[in-house]
Amino acid sequence: QVQLVESGGGLVQPGGSLRLSCAASGSIFSINTMAWYRQAPGKERELVAIISSVDYTNYADSVKGRFTISRDNAKKTVYLQMNSLKPEDTAVYYCRIQGGSDYYWGQGTQVTVSS
Repeated sequence: QVQLVESGGGLVQPGGSLRLSCAASGSIFSINTMAWYRQAPGKERELVAIISSVDYTNYADSVKGRFTISRDNAKKTVYLQMNSLKPEDTAVYYCRIQGGSDYYWGQGTQVTVSS
């Protein structure tokens, strides 16, 4: 059974930084893409950032230049470094890892940006 465990969320002031982590455990093979999504209250879940198996990255326009996605294949972990956070970044953040043709989701971690 595959499990994704997220950590690093919390409350931060505008302009601050947070680093999210998502570690996979269990039998997950042929890890391909890793991604972060977020869902704010009353809104649909949206893609924030994605990284391919060869470290190609893509970002939502709203986070370009502020967020950085990275991965550690040996640890089966994906990270999201979030800088210059804004109140509109407030949401539940979910990681998603692709193993073969299967997609696995984390349980979500709350990020709140407020003074």
